[in-house]
Amino acid sequence: MSAENILSPREARIPWAAMAGITATVTIFAVAQGLTYPLLSFILERQGTTSGLIGLSAAMTPLGFIVSAPFIPALSQYLGGARLAILCSILAALTLMAIGWMQNVWAWMTLRFLLGVFANPLYVISETWLITITPAPRRGRIMGLYSSIVSAGFAIGPLSLGFTGTQGWPPFVIGIAAFLACGFIVLAVAPRVPKISSEGEATSLGGFFALAPLLLFAVFTAAAFEQILLSLFAVYGAAHGSAEGRIASLITCFIAGNAVMQILLGRVAERLGSTGTMSFCVLACLAGCLLLPLVFSAWLIWPLVFVWGGVSFGIYTMSLIQLGERFTGQTLIAGNAAFALAWGIGGMAGSPAAGLAMQLIGHQGLPMSLGLLSCVLAVFLMAGRRRGG
Repeated sequence: MSAENILSPREARIPWAAMAGITATVTIFAVAQGLTYPLLSFILERQGTTSGLIGLSAAMTPLGFIVSAPFIPALSQYLGGARLAILCSILAALTLMAIGWMQNVWAWMTLRFLLGVFANPLYVISETWLITITPAPRRGRIMGLYSSIVSAGFAIGPLSLGFTGTQGWPPFVIGIAAFLACGFIVLAVAPRVPKISSEGEATSLGGFFALAPLLLFAVFTAAAFEQILLSLFAVYGAAHGSAEGRIASLITCFIAGNAVMQILLGRVAERLGSTGTMSFCVLACLAGCLLLPLVFSAWLIWPLVFVWGGVSFGIYTMSLIQLGERFTGQTLIAGNAAFALAWGIGGMAGSPAAGLAMQLIGHQGLPMSLGLLSCVLAVFLMAGRRRGG
């Protein structure tokens, strides 16, 4: 309430045009990313590539995210955020063009890595801009809306293959056009976005890790949770004797919850605070882990999986809100780059660890791994609140 009183009418006004442009940039980027993963897997499978090699190839893009993240704060300071984002959108489009042209698994290892390297700054800069121009009293609902739209973008990517097919250039043309469209939108939006101040407590990833380790662990948890469930839920369902169609529908339900619930959670964060809402999300994730074995074969699995999708990604949305509440300027760029790094590491580390747990103790290793992850974050959040209090 007091924050809203302090804001001048100009500051309180929501810059919808700039926000729409930035959200469109990240959504189009998400469509391109969502399309690339299944498209390249289908092509490699047709070529008779082993599943292990297909998985390794897919891991190259998140590896590119991880490797590029430490360089983004310095590059954005040197080139300027808009120039870096436009350059990266062009380079990402050229890389995808090279992928479509070469059609070779070994060449794709390097090219998919470069795709991650070039796509990451576009994502980090757009998200930093959005947090910077969002008025504090409206941050919860706007970041929730943003998370929902971007999640929908990732889902649209694979769906677009139904229209273009997976043969020849048409699907690649969609991805290339998407990356170039990002560059044009950034060009249009840049004059409406205030220059990011060069001030800040930390302008490097190392400095930001020291400032907000708990926030980064929350991002790691959200990424690991999502990747574990998406990659291993089919194995868990098969162990229960569930049909493939039912498992696929449950995964779709999880993704739908992920997209739909962020706006609601954002509104809750405005009322109750982002820290309290994050704690609720973590405890709800933990409750889902305990209930999963009990309700998997019952109708209750559908609302459970829907809510699970929402609250697990809600941990990331709350982390974004807290990032905007706590940091500005170059620290905000360093924070967003650190988020990309933590998300990449969580996404890459989660599935192998949970897969190993399932190998050692059976299919219940899935809810146990997810439960352990949620439990550790819950303990850290409680410890952080006590220290803060």
